[in-house]
Amino acid sequence: MTDKPASEVVAEIYADGWSRIVATMIRFTGGDWNLAEECAQEAFTQALRRWPEEGVPRQPLAWLTTAARNRAIDTLRRASTEAAKLRQWAAQEAEVQQPYTRDSEIPDERLELMFTCCHPALNLDAQVALTLRSLAGLSTADIARAFLVSERTMGQRIFRAKQKVAHAVIPFRVPPAHLLPDRLPAVLHVLYLLFNESYSDQEHKARLSAEAIRLARVLASLMPDEPEAQGLLALMLLQDARRSARLDADGELVTLEHQDRSRWDHEGIEEGTAILERALRRRRAGPYQIQAAVAACHATAPSVAETDWPQIVGLYDQLRQVLPSPLVELNRAVAVAMAQGPEAALPEVDALAESGHLDGYHLLHATRADLLRRLGREEEAQASLRTALELAPTDAERRLLERRLLEQPSR
Repeated sequence: MTDKPASEVVAEIYADGWSRIVATMIRFTGGDWNLAEECAQEAFTQALRRWPEEGVPRQPLAWLTTAARNRAIDTLRRASTEAAKLRQWAAQEAEVQQPYTRDSEIPDERLELMFTCCHPALNLDAQVALTLRSLAGLSTADIARAFLVSERTMGQRIFRAKQKVAHAVIPFRVPPAHLLPDRLPAVLHVLYLLFNESYSDQEHKARLSAEAIRLARVLASLMPDEPEAQGLLALMLLQDARRSARLDADGELVTLEHQDRSRWDHEGIEEGTAILERALRRRRAGPYQIQAAVAACHATAPSVAETDWPQIVGLYDQLRQVLPSPLVELNRAVAVAMAQGPEAALPEVDALAESGHLDGYHLLHATRADLLRRLGREEEAQASLRTALELAPTDAERRLLERRLLEQPSR
């Protein structure tokens, strides 16, 4: 059927089919999210073990769905022989013969699943974390990094969210069209974090950017009167336009000031800017539109030195009014340093460090190191760089910080 190695086929189906299989299993198990994920994972494990020897089946997604269903049936049989439970899965068995089926106005299966998962009975963070874990297939560690919390803390949040779904008997059901706006903030956040996760240097995440942008396009088309949906699409396009220049020929990270701007996708920049301008004309600026405006300042500037840093500071002033967070404060401090000098920004960064909110975030310490270096405080700069190096989450970021450390004069 295919000349690709079985392991590569499994990886491709995992990227495209994980959410569908999990959704099918959630319905089949009567809302048991943990069991649904466990059965889906077991199905992929079986495929990795059997397909290299037996060959890839003609309908691989159906094979995986059946394997997951059989695992669920075995688990339910072992766990309980209550007649009611047996009747439940027996009645559902016919329904799950086909992978997840759709019957709604949402013109994309994955987007539909996200709206389904983001139930307003859960708080926003729980909706987003549960969706990223169960339907996007991100690990708990990945999600914890996105939320700037420990893996243990995020694991507890996801566990509590699943418990609430089970105890409150929250149905896994596609919401009607008039309820979609209530779930929009969570879906936007899911797509935003998926896009951000694509910047990881792990190879299997390479498709996340394109998929997040595709879903954002569908969402913007589905809800053309929601300027934040347009703002998120603009933000993604403007950020993605710079992607090709973020790595050099050896695969090493290149900071913004050293990027070759001729390699940027200028058509993507034009499209993102045009979408942003249309959204802003509605005069309902939200956090994604403001972040897109910051990205547009960077993307349209000829160089770092010629960037309108005072405007960026003003945009971050707006952003911290609608979306106050330590990350916003850190990014604003970077802009202040460029607009007014490192001496104006260092007290803000020091205050963030003292607050403890970003203790485990490597870019806080890397930013502080850069400000201290620019002020000639080399020993303190090296100490902050070493802390950043210890906290950096990827090999590429660690190598970048190691290069900076080597470039610093020592005393």
